Amino acid sequence: MNENALFAIGLMSGTSLDGIDLVYVKFLEKDLSSFDILHAETIPYHAAWKQELQNAIRFSSKELRVLDHSYGKHLGNILQDFIRNYQIKTIDFIASHGHTVLHQPQKGITLQVGGGQEIANITQQKVVCDFRTQDVLLGGQGAPLVPIGDALLFPSYEFCLNLGGFSNVSFEKESERIAFDICPVNIVLNYYANKMGCEYDASGAIAAQGEINTALLAALNALDFYKTAAPKSLGLEWVQKEILPLVAKYKASIPEILRTFVEHIALQIADVVKDSNAVLITGGGVFNTFLMERIKYWSQSKVAQPSDAVINYKEALIFAFLGRLRIENQVNCLKSVTGARKDHSSGVIFLPQVLD
Repeated sequence: MNENALFAIGLMSGTSLDGIDLVYVKFLEKDLSSFDILHAETIPYHAAWKQELQNAIRFSSKELRVLDHSYGKHLGNILQDFIRNYQIKTIDFIASHGHTVLHQPQKGITLQVGGGQEIANITQQKVVCDFRTQDVLLGGQGAPLVPIGDALLFPSYEFCLNLGGFSNVSFEKESERIAFDICPVNIVLNYYANKMGCEYDASGAIAAQGEINTALLAALNALDFYKTAAPKSLGLEWVQKEILPLVAKYKASIPEILRTFVEHIALQIADVVKDSNAVLITGGGVFNTFLMERIKYWSQSKVAQPSDAVINYKEALIFAFLGRLRIENQVNCLKSVTGARKDHSSGVIFLPQVLD
């Protein structure tokens, strides 16, 4: 490793399948709170990959093992292109979240595909991945993992809120970091926008044209998950089981569904971050201006938006940071956040094999 700085690539694929986020970041060895995003890029999914990852929830164990290897190779090739395109010379490690296919912590199950050994072999770099499994084995939710990065990289904010496939939040309470998933965001909004032939509802324009279905809104807000105390987390399975069938009962138009769900998101978030003086909001949902208006309206909070690089790539940045902590054998997973039996250093380290 370099004497004064660490150079890493962080890799993240969210549940909404917007694309694969990559960041090349510089950390200072003696200052955990210092970071500099040097290069960042999102690689969109080709239709075939998007379909396979969406369908993977129904794969057999054998099919999942094949997917783990093939997707790992895919990530390795994308990384090679990223390294070459930006002429990156110095890499101390790569940290990859992978893509979540299964997340049922109450059953002791979590699976992120994207084989670390394949990535290490293709890039010939040290790789850290599989950050969630150990926490689930320790009785935790395996999520969210970003909060320790929030605490150490963004200490001046009262709440750190991310609007991705799901909204999640972290904050300090009685000298402990508390974090949990709040509600689905883009994973649902994109699903219904797709039905209108749109990849997503740009700036919330379709939602803004719809009317709120008050009965649907009341039903969404009454879901049991919102009454459950933290730690708690959400996955695609929950959306497919709870949200989609519920929405279908109301026979609403797509604009009506989007408008209602935006209001649902804003109300659930406002319930957590009400009247705050310092809320950091990141993630792709930030660019949904209509959603942001509704969050500000209901929360009455002072919302800070950082640079576009941090908005778009904070999760990839923090997974690079989690990789750093794992390599240094420092705690990167907090029991106060996930409900695990203890704080721990999570992630599996893969070293490149010599290939013939």
